[in-house]
Amino acid sequence: MKQYYEHDGCTIYHGDCREVLPTLEQISAVVTDPPYQLANGRKANTMGKTANRSGSGNLLKGTYLQNRDYGAMVGGDEPFEPSMFLGFREVILWGAIHYATELPNATKWLVWDKREGVEIDDNADCEMAWTNLKGPARIFRNLWKGVYRKGEENISVAGAKLHPFQKPVELMRWCICKLKYDGIVLDPFMGSGTTLRAAKDLGRRAIGIEIEERYCEIAAKRLAQGVFAFDDKM
Repeated sequence: MKQYYEHDGCTIYHGDCREVLPTLEQISAVVTDPPYQLANGRKANTMGKTANRSGSGNLLKGTYLQNRDYGAMVGGDEPFEPSMFLGFREVILWGAIHYATELPNATKWLVWDKREGVEIDDNADCEMAWTNLKGPARIFRNLWKGVYRKGEENISVAGAKLHPFQKPVELMRWCICKLKYDGIVLDPFMGSGTTLRAAKDLGRRAIGIEIEERYCEIAAKRLAQGVFAFDDKM
């Protein structure tokens, strides 16, 4: 493991979170989207054979989709074991519907409506996060269906996704705003750094851990950008 990046309250470690965690200072909250097997026992894939199709499609005026295959993703070969994260003061775990039997009962589930009025297709309408927070379940609506992405990360503005399982920065800001306590926010499966980017926008200290170095580089570049102006009434 190594410290890959540190600036303006955000730190990135390149390594296995199981090795990095014991070396960290006190963490206030864990907000993450871990690698996991799907509930049907299958592993989520990136694009596979479809990524090798020739040509690209014109989606919006001036924009094109290039078929991409991110290759084999590290992690997710075994069912995710959440127990090592459940002792933290505040925890938000995305994808929890796929490993819910390993989690305690909870009331404040977070639901992300990805469809937001768009016609139903073969993909899930929503994703769900388990939390140990107090209060009722809440819904966040943000269109994120394939190339159709809402707001600051619309394909016409942000281009292609940086990670196959990337989540909206606006969603992660919403999550962090649900936290009651100040302190360091940890994402032990950082990916392209969305949680850290959201934390920086909110003025929160954050630590990200990522086992694939290419995503450490992407996350560092995202953190180097200026703070996004947003509506904090979330």
